[in-house]
Amino acid sequence: MSTAIHPATHAAGAAALPPRAGLGLKPAHVRQILETRPAVGFFEVHAENYMVPGGPFHEHLGRIRADFPLSVHGVGLSIGGEEPLDEAHLDRLAALLERYAPQAFSEHLAWSGHGGAFFNDLLPLPYTPATLARVCAHVDRVQERLRRPMLLENPATYVEFAESTLAETEFIAEVVRRTGCGLLLDVNNAYVSCVNHGREPRAYLQALPLAAVGEIHLAGFARQMDAAGDELLIDSHGSPVDRAVWALYEFVLARLGPTPTLIERDNDIPPFDVLLGEAAEAGRLLAAVRSEVTA
Repeated sequence: MSTAIHPATHAAGAAALPPRAGLGLKPAHVRQILETRPAVGFFEVHAENYMVPGGPFHEHLGRIRADFPLSVHGVGLSIGGEEPLDEAHLDRLAALLERYAPQAFSEHLAWSGHGGAFFNDLLPLPYTPATLARVCAHVDRVQERLRRPMLLENPATYVEFAESTLAETEFIAEVVRRTGCGLLLDVNNAYVSCVNHGREPRAYLQALPLAAVGEIHLAGFARQMDAAGDELLIDSHGSPVDRAVWALYEFVLARLGPTPTLIERDNDIPPFDVLLGEAAEAGRLLAAVRSEVTA
């Protein structure tokens, strides 16, 4: 196993994300952002959208990066997969991070590929000692290749494995301890999973290694019914942040203090000013906890 890197350690020349509210960068909003230079703490992009040599996405991102801190969020490493990491994908990711020197890089505790096939989803994994060893080895390899710590995101899940012998919080805490990676705390994911599996969200959050959190995600969910007629929440990223998730966010900030926070919206994307409004709400909560810390 490679030497652990503390999550507070950053790539050469890179600073941490500011403890402010950020937004995902969407092509439809780039012109307005460049013209108005909004009061946004940072922007986040999905790495896989930029794994090409050039084109308008890179032109826009270069201009945005000149004025705003940047977080890069990966969706394709399949860190929880049974197979070795895709080294070609990792090389492309390393080149992207070298090009833009983002303040943060994150990926998911999930798998999405097997046997040469890629699934357009973030799939759950069993929480067992064997899976733990594999995930830690993959995280170690990512941090070694990228020469920086990564943040690992807690998942939104709809099914669980009967073979699991560790709680999800225990599993995540042990990955953080063994590898030195940080935690991307997705509060919406925590709420979705806890409702789906009949758990208490605050107890779940308190059991996580909160000292390792380097970024928070907030997003919306959709409500469905499962085959038994019970409520099922789906991490859809297609609606405003729910009031229950805002309440959990306040609960987390009371324990962490001001923390970089992203408003995620990937479906049914509204006008930019609507997203600015959600970022402003997160900003108000960050300012309130900042005042409490300094009082």
